[in-house]
Amino acid sequence: MKRVGIIGGIAPESTVDYYRQIIALYRERSTRGSSAHVIINSIDMVKMMSMIAAARYDDVVDFLCDEIERLARAGADFAVLSSNTPHIVFGRIRDRVPIPMISIVESSAGAAASRGWKRAGLFATAFTMRAGFYADVFSKYGIAVVLPNEDEQRYLHAKYVGELVNGGYTGELVNGLFLPETRSELARIAKRMANEDRIEALILGGTELPLLLRGDREIEIPMLDTTAIHVERIVGEMLG
Repeated sequence: MKRVGIIGGIAPESTVDYYRQIIALYRERSTRGSSAHVIINSIDMVKMMSMIAAARYDDVVDFLCDEIERLARAGADFAVLSSNTPHIVFGRIRDRVPIPMISIVESSAGAAASRGWKRAGLFATAFTMRAGFYADVFSKYGIAVVLPNEDEQRYLHAKYVGELVNGGYTGELVNGLFLPETRSELARIAKRMANEDRIEALILGGTELPLLLRGDREIEIPMLDTTAIHVERIVGEMLG
């Protein structure tokens, strides 16, 4: 059985969600009677997000490569980032680290293509929405990625990440707060995008978003739970 190494802590609640889902899916699919081997390296979210906010991408690559090398030394056979935002530099990291990596974006694009979608909205941090890597990867599968309007993007980012104040980010989601009023507003944005932008589905392009929106009946279009899709790929690799 292969050991997965997870770069976690960005943010903690979604890392816990990854762990729980990996354990549950592995138990469901394994016939070996053993538990999944998971190594988690919980990194400094503020340090990483601050570098990304300042567009210090070389520093982000160096930082994450060092942390993945720690996972490799601990015995991980392959690694994943339990966050969408650092996938801004995923290709550069994958080329440098000593163990294989599985991308949440590539995994999600394949899943979206298998569903036959051609036009999908994207909810994520501003860093992810504006970087364009989702659009780049999904376009290879013939899928157009549509962003919320500028005001909606600002709202999403404020609720997700917020601002850096006194050494911490103020956003609800990165602090593990999942409020009904935020859920309702995101449902309203999704409905507007379905009606006006003609999206067929919604990509939850942040690993805290499924914790807020998973199972939400207010959103009437299909949602692509990128965490769950990533976990499917992870467990498949572990058992393969």
